[in-house]
Amino acid sequence: MCVVSDRHESILKATSVVYPGLAHYSCMWHIWTNIRSKFKKGHLQLHELYFATARSYTLDEFNERMLKIEEVDLRVKSYLYDIGYHRWSRVHATVNRTFTMTSNIAESLNVVTKDARELPIFDLFEYMRTLLERWTKEKLSKAKGTFTYLGHKYNKELEDNSTLSQKLRVRASTDHIHTVLDGVKRYIVCLENKKCSCGQFQLDELPCAHALAALRHRNETYENYCSPYYTRKSLLLTYEMPVNPLPDEGKWDVPQHILDEVVKPPAGDKRQPGRPHKERYKTFDEIKSKKYKVSCGNCEGEGHNKRTCKNAPKKK
Repeated sequence: MCVVSDRHESILKATSVVYPGLAHYSCMWHIWTNIRSKFKKGHLQLHELYFATARSYTLDEFNERMLKIEEVDLRVKSYLYDIGYHRWSRVHATVNRTFTMTSNIAESLNVVTKDARELPIFDLFEYMRTLLERWTKEKLSKAKGTFTYLGHKYNKELEDNSTLSQKLRVRASTDHIHTVLDGVKRYIVCLENKKCSCGQFQLDELPCAHALAALRHRNETYENYCSPYYTRKSLLLTYEMPVNPLPDEGKWDVPQHILDEVVKPPAGDKRQPGRPHKERYKTFDEIKSKKYKVSCGNCEGEGHNKRTCKNAPKKK
C-alpha cells in the first residue's frame, strides 16, 4: 500500500497520523505543472523527457533520461533531486506503484462532489453515502460481467504485450531462465522469480512481452505470473461489501450523550471580504488544452474557417 498525492503539507501530515509508516509518493502530473510554471526553458523537450523518466523501468533508462534533462535545463534536474527521486520515479519507489503514477482518482472525486460541498453537513454525508452506494453496485455488476481471468484494464495490457511478443525469439538456459532476443537487444527472463531485465515484469506485476514469449516457449499460461490484485476474483471481493441504506430519521438509535452535545460554530479568523473562491486555480497546461479551436467547414482542417480556407475546390 502507498499514498499518492500532490505535495501539500496537510496531506502529508494527516496520512502520517492515520497511516503511520505508509509510503507516500508524489503525483507526477502535479510535479510537471510545477516545473512548467517555475522554469521557462525547453518545455516541449522537457515534457516528453520528464514523463518518460518518471515511468522508467530500469536505473539505466532513468539515468540516461536524467542526463538529457540536465542538458535541457540543469535547474530542473536539481529541482527533481530535491523532491527525492523515490517520490516520483517508478524505478526508485520502495513500494510497487504499478500503474498508479498520478492522483487522478482523487481529482475525479473532487469534480463529482463539487456541487455537494454547498450542502449542509448532513446532506453532504448523505450525498456521499448514496454516491458510494450507487458506485459499488455498478462496479459489482461490471465485475460480475467480466469473464476473463484478469480485469478489463489488465487484460488489455496483457493483450498488447502478447502482440509484441509474437516477433521475439527465445533461447532457454534452464527451466526457468530464458534469453529473449528482440532484434539486436537481449533480455533475460527468470520465470521463477517473476523478473525480466527490462524491469516491467517485476514492477508492473504483469508478464511483459519478453516474459510472455518465454511462457509460450515453455507452453505455459500466464495465470500464475500476474498479481492476484488484477484478477476478476479480487475485483469481486473489492465490491462484495455493500454500502447499506440509511433508515428513516425516526428509526435512528442515537446515544443520549450525543444528543446532549452542543456543537458551536468554528472560532476562526474573520472571513475575508468578497466571494470565496470555489474552484482550484487551473494550470497553464489545463487552460491551454481547453482553448476553442477554429475548424473549417470546407476541408475540416483546424486553424482557419471556411472564408479563409485555401483548400476549397476552385470554381469553374
